[in-house]
Amino acid sequence: MKIIIAGAGKIGRTVAALLSQEGHDITIIEEKAETIAAISNELDVICVEGSATNPEVLQEAGAAQADLLMVATQHDEVNMVCGVSARHLGTRHVIARIRDPEYLNQTEFLREALGLSVIINPEYECAKEISRILRFPSAVRVDTFSKGSVELVEHRVAEGSKLDGLPLHQLQQRFDAKVLVGVVVREGETIIPNGDFILQGGDRLGITGDARELRRFFLASGQYVKPVRKAMLLGGGRIAVYLARLLAEVGISVTVVERDRATCDLICDMIPEALIVCGDGTRSDVLLEDGITAADAFVALTGEDGDNIITSMYAHRCGVSKIVAKVNREHFSEILENSGLDSIVSPKTMVAQQIVRYVRAMDNSMGSSMETLYHLADGSVEALEFRVGAEASCVGIPLKDLRLRPNILICALIRGRETLLPDGATVIQPGDHAVIVAAAGRLKNIDDMVEGLR
Repeated sequence: MKIIIAGAGKIGRTVAALLSQEGHDITIIEEKAETIAAISNELDVICVEGSATNPEVLQEAGAAQADLLMVATQHDEVNMVCGVSARHLGTRHVIARIRDPEYLNQTEFLREALGLSVIINPEYECAKEISRILRFPSAVRVDTFSKGSVELVEHRVAEGSKLDGLPLHQLQQRFDAKVLVGVVVREGETIIPNGDFILQGGDRLGITGDARELRRFFLASGQYVKPVRKAMLLGGGRIAVYLARLLAEVGISVTVVERDRATCDLICDMIPEALIVCGDGTRSDVLLEDGITAADAFVALTGEDGDNIITSMYAHRCGVSKIVAKVNREHFSEILENSGLDSIVSPKTMVAQQIVRYVRAMDNSMGSSMETLYHLADGSVEALEFRVGAEASCVGIPLKDLRLRPNILICALIRGRETLLPDGATVIQPGDHAVIVAAAGRLKNIDDMVEGLR
């Protein structure tokens, strides 16, 4: 497909790299000549210098023939204008980034009024993910499918724990919980395991099940972490505003530490349910005075990756049981691997997942539709949700008779209000929602998983 990306910031570059890898024809519009020069050296894309609000620049980029425009400049209003212009020029689909909290309750109105296909809000998506993690603190990460019917949680196996040395085929019987391990990361290698696979301390697991069964599993395995009642947020930006509101809705007490006085005054009005403290949260004495030792969770959300990492390490030393840090630079992942900081979030990664899912859905002309897509294990594996159509080739056939392609695992089926962990006798039916783990980039529709029939 022909795709235009307007704005080459963190999100624009990340999305361009992913879609280029998937074989799409990418054109980037960017005003800064030095940014264009850097991108031209990094990616196999076409670059157009200029403003995305200028119709002539859009025409030069090929908006009249484009299948999709994603506009992600720094300004919401610019993104809206660009989206409207592209639609008038003939672009089939437009995705616009709109981030201001003032627009959050107007998303559907703006989408329809401006003719946009999708509105993305990276900060709000990031806040939702952190909220899920804090509501399920036993997990490093929580991804949801079918509006929360099924969750895929990431968990690290502790040395000497009940999971260390356990074959996967004994998992459900040992802990009396209907869960399934769909992916394992061991010493940098990503594995989609079978029942004979034996867990080891240090493994990072992707575990699928509904919320009740997952809680039963963590309790029985001795890995349960007490619920969060008090959370401290470092940084008073958009993510903190969204997150404080979400946490307040579920009864979690929130303290926000922000060094800028003007920002403190602003967010006092925006999140009256939170305690706002004006102070430098990178100083240990400030954090101690503001009650970090009494917090159940610490979330580092400043604009500096280094500050977020260092303060999170300090919170770990202070005994805070759940720590989440916002980190955008990928090369920090190896440093953080053995630091005790397991829950790392990145707004640009979440948006990239949304865009890739939407593009693959546009490509899909088969009897199924992609509903959800998450990247796991540093992007080497994907967890996908498909709504199964009547024409899908897997319908009506027991799973034991389907020859799945290598490195593919069906983790769960959602049928109405029932969640099924499939076995060989399970038959996929039209209307089911199938949660599948596969090597990255392999599945655009559900039929891609089938190699042939016995």
